[in-house]
Amino acid sequence: MSAARIVLLGATGYTGRLTAEAMVARGERPVLAGRRPAPLAALAQELGGLETALADVRSEDTLRALVAPGDVLVSTVGPFGRWGDAAVHAAVDAGAGAYLDCAAEPAFVRRVFERHARARIPLLTAFGWESVPGNLAAELALREAPDAARVDVGYFITGDARGWMSGGTRASMAGALLEPGFAWRNGIRTERGGARVRTFDVDGRRRTALSAASSEHYALPRTHPRLREVNTYLGWFGRASRPLQALSVIGAGARRLPGLRRAVTALASGSTGGPDPQTRAGTTWHVAALAYDGGGAEIARARLSAGNGYDFTARILAWGAARAALGLDRAGPLGPVEAFGLDSLEAGCAGAGLHR
Repeated sequence: MSAARIVLLGATGYTGRLTAEAMVARGERPVLAGRRPAPLAALAQELGGLETALADVRSEDTLRALVAPGDVLVSTVGPFGRWGDAAVHAAVDAGAGAYLDCAAEPAFVRRVFERHARARIPLLTAFGWESVPGNLAAELALREAPDAARVDVGYFITGDARGWMSGGTRASMAGALLEPGFAWRNGIRTERGGARVRTFDVDGRRRTALSAASSEHYALPRTHPRLREVNTYLGWFGRASRPLQALSVIGAGARRLPGLRRAVTALASGSTGGPDPQTRAGTTWHVAALAYDGGGAEIARARLSAGNGYDFTARILAWGAARAALGLDRAGPLGPVEAFGLDSLEAGCAGAGLHR
């Protein structure tokens, strides 16, 4: 069991429950926090009589009361663009031992990296499937090609992907459509999601993917200052990628329509459950990273896969929280390798089910 107290916010949500189970499987006894006492009590009893605490992201006072100095706060409350900031502020204000979340919304990730750049505690945003594997794969490729000028990362799902998305993921993706994205071009540059399309070789096939913003754009250039360009792509959409690229152009203008944000928020208000174990077992999630020299020639690559992204997210959050509870020697927003080191992160990801 870890030395510091681990507090899991959003424990009764879809990803929160999976994370609570993964923490207990590691021998941790997290404090389960949320706004509904009955589900919290039921989950706490199911997992062996864990401590619970009431806290609501809509009430910053309850979050301040939740987090004590030295605690490791893990937030799974999405959509993060709407609900995530209060937990970050509570952790920073309390002098927490560390903060982790599983956010995948570009605007929120950007806020954490830029608005909290001088935070005195470690902040590990986007510590889940949509970021940790890409950071790891890119770092493995760049270890073979330290002089690379560009790295491209792609995320993919194979198998029966019907019903793979949780309600929280849908809400996060809907909110992300209303926000500008970004990329690294010798510095962070605002760029709409879906601005570029490319293909990757994945599982014996050429698969198409759309550009998207992620934490790799912040984390990789800090560990590899020679990088001039960092790109991430989502390959979840298959043949719909190019039509979605066209829609992203329309969406960039539609964001300014009166009432659109309110309508999308109402349609995607949060978690409504997610895929059951059988559905999760029917998919394999992949990440590929390709490094290029200054002339555009590929010079290294790394490919990783995991059984399911939600299971991986829960396990890597549990691992990261346990490691953070032992103490981290860096502060501010951190990429996964900055926080834990490459070899340690690779071992942690392997334990969470991610392998070359």
